[in-house]
Amino acid sequence: MSDFGAETFAQRSSAHPNRHPTPPRALITQAAADLLARLQGRHGALMFHQSGGCCDGSSPMCYPEGEFLVGDRDVLLAVFDVGEGVPVWISGPQFEAWKHTQLVIDVVPGRGGGFSVEAPEGMRFLSRGRAFNSDENDVLNAEELVTGADFALGKRPPRAGTHIVAEAVDACAIPGRASNA
Repeated sequence: MSDFGAETFAQRSSAHPNRHPTPPRALITQAAADLLARLQGRHGALMFHQSGGCCDGSSPMCYPEGEFLVGDRDVLLAVFDVGEGVPVWISGPQFEAWKHTQLVIDVVPGRGGGFSVEAPEGMRFLSRGRAFNSDENDVLNAEELVTGADFALGKRPPRAGTHIVAEAVDACAIPGRASNA
């Protein structure tokens, strides 16, 4: 997945000053990115699928790339700039429920989902969310999605820059608290 670039969100935003920047649909905390990099060293290329199932709740499941079959209607939220790139998928119906929300993947102590590669680490990936504001939703609604069917035909999202934030609070600001940005 090395064809996804490292242009930063700020660089993208300044390139189109008359247009609201497209916010990333998914972010990852630095701690989660560090764990993901270690897991890549052991397992090779990885991918996330945001679960909406009963057994693991809404856990982001991390799999070796190719061990989870992406469905034609699944939606690619982002490609995290960790290693050669880590795609983040969500099922089409789950996307419809979450499309107004930025997914933030964090890591906390605990037991991961049974099939997720972090399970033996004593850590688990955790989904947090931030509701997009109306301007962000307008920009995102104008963007073309990449589905599993599109991806299989070679379609890739535009370069999106970094998806790593220092802490979850950097993406999900606490109301009444000054921004960390």
